[in-house]
Amino acid sequence: MPVVPVHSLNDGTSLPGLGLGTYPVSDAEAERAVAEAVGAGYRLVDTAVNYRNETGTGRGVAHSGVGREEVVVTTKLPGRDHGYEETLASFEQSRKRLGLDYVDLYLIHWPLPRLDRYADSWRAMVKLREEGLVRSIGVSNFTAEHVDRLERETGVLPSVNQIEMHPLFPQEELREQMAARGVVVESWSPLGRGGDLLGAPAVTAAAAAHGRTPGQVVLRWHTQLGVVPIPKSGDPARQRENLDVFGFTLDAEELTAISAPPHRRLGGNPRHHEEF
Repeated sequence: MPVVPVHSLNDGTSLPGLGLGTYPVSDAEAERAVAEAVGAGYRLVDTAVNYRNETGTGRGVAHSGVGREEVVVTTKLPGRDHGYEETLASFEQSRKRLGLDYVDLYLIHWPLPRLDRYADSWRAMVKLREEGLVRSIGVSNFTAEHVDRLERETGVLPSVNQIEMHPLFPQEELREQMAARGVVVESWSPLGRGGDLLGAPAVTAAAAAHGRTPGQVVLRWHTQLGVVPIPKSGDPARQRENLDVFGFTLDAEELTAISAPPHRRLGGNPRHHEEF
């Protein structure tokens, strides 16, 4: 079983260096995939209200045969539940669907700046952490300006910012901004949704040089940049392959070549994207 390094978070907790994503799979698929992944060595599992598989994710953790305290379970607040009281109520529903006494990492899924309620949600999340119902709180798809507002208004920085990141969109500036604030970056769609990225010459050349698959090379690119990728896979063999990326090292030239321009975003821009 691969040894996965951990990141120390700014709130005193820790985060495994690679996790399992669950979007978009059903409850039944999530239950099976999560149980198999945790059994294979994953200790970070990521879901969200809008993925509609919190129940299956929680069951998968429970049926994995691994102690609850060993698995970091993440879920996310949907846009429709922004607001102080709304966040508290939404969290309780998530906790019930997951079947857990506490959630390890709770994120605001999108900032939705037009609504201007994410700071109210953040205050509620601080309360949940203080009450021990959440171990760590963070955000997803936030800009540095959004993060700074949270700290300015509450004195509490997120521990994590989960963002779109992959070699097609390496987010160097935002990663530097988060590092300066002590915020760990997670990457969603770390494989760039496959396709062109996994067939890129720089990726396939590095894969051949190290005797690895293109997917493993891209995930290793993330981890060497200090980022926590959360690839989704329901296939046990692919899950094990994705986790087995800490036994080789890309050199500086390979890292640079893999993330060479042109760059493009595949998902929504958090400055105006709305997802409820």
